[in-house]
Amino acid sequence: QVQLVESGGGLVQPGGSLRLSCAGSGRTFSNTAMAWFRQAPGKEREFVAAVYWNGGRTYYADSVKARFTISRDNAKNTVYLQMNSLKPEDTAVYYCAADAVATMYTSNYRYWGQGTQVTVSS
Repeated sequence: QVQLVESGGGLVQPGGSLRLSCAGSGRTFSNTAMAWFRQAPGKEREFVAAVYWNGGRTYYADSVKARFTISRDNAKNTVYLQMNSLKPEDTAVYYCAADAVATMYTSNYRYWGQGTQVTVSS
């Protein structure tokens, strides 16, 4: 059974940083794409960032470009999201996802974590 478990969320002040982690188990993720999405209250889940299996190609939503960095450690079956210069509008539940191809569409991912809350507030 495939499992993705996120961690690292919390409360942070505007301008602060957080690093999210997503650990995968149940299969090897070294040949899959992995991504982060987020969902704010009352809004649809939206794409944040994705990384191909070898970590060489990454994609970001315009809203997080230059502030967030996605990376992965295939030896640990883990993907990370380093979030800097956080803004109140980054507040959401953050989900990691995995599948064969890195896309920005939720429907393309079969495997999902349970989510971790990120709150940016003073």
